[in-house]
Amino acid sequence: MSETSTQANGLHGIFKDENSIPEQYRIPEIHQRVYLLNGECVTWEGTTDTIYSPVCIPGPNGLERKVVGSIPKTSPKEAMEALDAAVAAYNNGQGEWPTMTVEGRIKCMQKFVYLMIQQRDLVIKLLMWEIGKTLGDATKEFDRTVEYINATIDALKDLDRESSRFQEAEGTIAQIRRAPLGVVLSMGPFNYPLNEIFTTLIPALIMGNTILFKLPKHGVLAHYPLLNAFKEAFPKGTVNTLYGKGSEIISPIMESGKVNVLAFIGSSKVANGLKKQHPKVNRLRAILSLDAKNAAIVTKNADLDVAVSECILGALSFNGQRCTALKLIFVQKEVAAEFTEKLSAAVSALKPGLPWEKDVKITPLPEADKPAYLKECIEDAVAKGAKVINENGGFNEASFVFPAVVYPVNSDMKLYHEEQFGPIIPVVPFDTIDEPIEYQINASHGMQVSIFSTDPKEVASLIDPFVNLVSRVNINCQAQRGPDVFPFTGRKDSAEGTLSVFDALRSFSIRSLVAAKVTDANKELFNTIVRDHDSNFLSTDYIF
Repeated sequence: MSETSTQANGLHGIFKDENSIPEQYRIPEIHQRVYLLNGECVTWEGTTDTIYSPVCIPGPNGLERKVVGSIPKTSPKEAMEALDAAVAAYNNGQGEWPTMTVEGRIKCMQKFVYLMIQQRDLVIKLLMWEIGKTLGDATKEFDRTVEYINATIDALKDLDRESSRFQEAEGTIAQIRRAPLGVVLSMGPFNYPLNEIFTTLIPALIMGNTILFKLPKHGVLAHYPLLNAFKEAFPKGTVNTLYGKGSEIISPIMESGKVNVLAFIGSSKVANGLKKQHPKVNRLRAILSLDAKNAAIVTKNADLDVAVSECILGALSFNGQRCTALKLIFVQKEVAAEFTEKLSAAVSALKPGLPWEKDVKITPLPEADKPAYLKECIEDAVAKGAKVINENGGFNEASFVFPAVVYPVNSDMKLYHEEQFGPIIPVVPFDTIDEPIEYQINASHGMQVSIFSTDPKEVASLIDPFVNLVSRVNINCQAQRGPDVFPFTGRKDSAEGTLSVFDALRSFSIRSLVAAKVTDANKELFNTIVRDHDSNFLSTDYIF
């Protein structure tokens, strides 16, 4: 690390006495003793897991993570009871929820949104305390999730309208609609414990599937205020929550063969292991968002101010703890010195602090082992010829790590290959554009890339190879998921399936149809069923 980083100019004192925390951002300890099972909030009297905040409080023993509360630590027994409840609620597609009309499911989802909004302030506070997300980002996550649910409702209305007519071809008349798949196991990450999980859970649910909802390792209490909303809005058994150690409670669920869809956001290694546990792989649909090591490419023709601004956003939003974060920056040697100087200055200007503090950009990290891992990555790079070039880069105090710009990084270093998922910006100098292309060809991931250049021919020459290597090419802007109407997926080990407001509805359903030969008798038969509203599937009702 640089000499200045060890001095930690201006970084001491980030953690403050608890009495100095503004009253409006304090929360009492929340000791959750219920979990959602078969439409009831069942009381838990067994062992529990303590939830610690990344926010540390000075005390007689030094800095210690503040206790936020505790949650049930359920066993495989409770996990299998939740599975049985979801299986019974689906009932081979004959249950109340999968056979409910689209309009009926939409009304249930609208009730859920109404109840969810009542818990907005508490959920936002819990996101700050549990994972260290800034007030602005925590607020944005909640509000964006509500917007996503409403957009999903609108998308389902559009989809149903398209399906509300009969089609005729080659003497056959049919109505084609989308039907649910069965029991969905939904597992999400800690970095967006509300939004990311809901981008799979909500479309899976509204399409008529029943849900096993495994809470993330961090950000789990943020869902506690929403349990009653799930209970009140949906039929019993439709949503069931799982708590405890994933390796213990998820394995028997997968080994049962009763899960129809695995919706997982996390590492490819874990996803591969889960899929292999299922005894009937051909019956399992997987919707996966996995590893990513998204690269930025800054050419000599880039607007360096734009490149620096967007790379800062891409690499350090929520401390770089995003699958869509820019985790490796290639910069052409002709502009490398100027770019790294501007980048280092911009990083040094970022305000560190606690999540609720005004204009704070860098906050403590929720994973207890993350600071040690980041230090290991930096030391490996320094040992192999790189330097931390920004002031205070890599400074660590308890759960807090100040961002480090590491330069020059090469292929011998961990930072070149591993997804750091934290506030380190590795910068790789290159001579010719073939080098970052070759990197992407050989990479095990293929989510996104960001290209920074103002030369049309150069940009065009990079677009064509990269669209076949990654799923999204960003021009002069950071990598990101949104807008939610755009497809979100990846190549290689980065994803399986596609998510967007529209694609997710299709991912969690299958096209089913009712067909008959075009005869007067069959026409009359269909007309009678539709007129008398005898079938929820065969219908020409138009949802406004």
